Amino acid sequence: MTEAVIVDVARLASGKGKPGGALSGTKPVELLAHVLRTIVERNDLDPALVDDVIGGCVGQAGEQALNISRTAALSAGFPESVPATTVDRQCGSSQQAAHFAAQGVIAGAYDIVIAAGVESMSRVPMGFTTVGQRPYGPSIDQRYPQGLVGQGISAELVAAKWKFDRAALDAFSAESHRRAAQAIADGFFDREIIPIDVVGPDGSTHPHTADETVRAGTTAEGLRGLKSSFYSEEFAQRFPDLGWHITPGNSSPLTDGASAALIMSDTMASKLNLTPRARFHSFSVAGDDPIFMLTAPIPATQKVLARSGLSIDDIDAYEVNEAFAPVPMAWAHEFGADPAKLNPRGGAIALGHALGSSGTRLLSTLVSHLEATGGRYGLQTMCEGAGMANATIIERL
Repeated sequence: MTEAVIVDVARLASGKGKPGGALSGTKPVELLAHVLRTIVERNDLDPALVDDVIGGCVGQAGEQALNISRTAALSAGFPESVPATTVDRQCGSSQQAAHFAAQGVIAGAYDIVIAAGVESMSRVPMGFTTVGQRPYGPSIDQRYPQGLVGQGISAELVAAKWKFDRAALDAFSAESHRRAAQAIADGFFDREIIPIDVVGPDGSTHPHTADETVRAGTTAEGLRGLKSSFYSEEFAQRFPDLGWHITPGNSSPLTDGASAALIMSDTMASKLNLTPRARFHSFSVAGDDPIFMLTAPIPATQKVLARSGLSIDDIDAYEVNEAFAPVPMAWAHEFGADPAKLNPRGGAIALGHALGSSGTRLLSTLVSHLEATGGRYGLQTMCEGAGMANATIIERL
């Protein structure tokens, strides 16, 4: 059977997703174009050989509308013959892009494909696509008469169900920053980060090479003073048992970013004298309760482990997206996972969560970590809006 291999995977350093953030002065199409251009250049690959570009993006409106992946490929100088499409599986959009890319290779539909993702939350704010609109109809109202809720309330529901108190959530979050800061200090991210020139507040141009969202001095004690992000009288009456523990400190920050993975068949990699870094081992995608919303990584992981024939103890590292602290905490509790293997270089609470880019961002860190530690198998999963999750197992080569 044809194997789908990862020849390279890389990302931009995160930028704060608000005006004044390091990447906020650059249009999202240019962020993605820069990553696409660099991923082929640094592998000395003729972009005309790329069969498709599959990009993830959640806020497909405004500057991210009209199939941003195609526009980015053209902006990157790819031949007009190279097609591209943009997918939305909410926070897992670029992880789904990687699934589609690898599955296309395995099926024989592609020889070479780039899976990518982008999100500029400073320029296309979260929720921009639904301003003035209600995306649900009467059928959803009938099925869920209690009403669907936003992810912040879902995070509160998960924390309450698994009985995570504020101290535990803040301790987990502080550790995410500590691990990420240590990884930066050790130069761990150097290979996976693609420098990009940005314009600073003073008008000067400089390369952006370090994640802007990491706060090295973060402590659980310091996070303790932050107020609940989602408390309201309405929700307090609807959900009287919630502890209101979710704050900006134990949530992922709004972030700008872009990332990409160069994926091809093992045969094509050999033909081009390219050395694969990892191969795709197993895939899954799952749905779960859309009100709890953030728990689908659990059934997705159960499915991918069953398909792979591996156990959780066979996995050397787990990248479980830190949309909110209770998400990876609940996942780890359900699988009895080793906390040392969970987001060992820090997670999205520190490194940021640029929605459509996060899937291939996590993949870049997972591949780099397996290479640095000599680990064999890595598992990646992330919660997605409306109660979904992708899970991926890769094997280092």
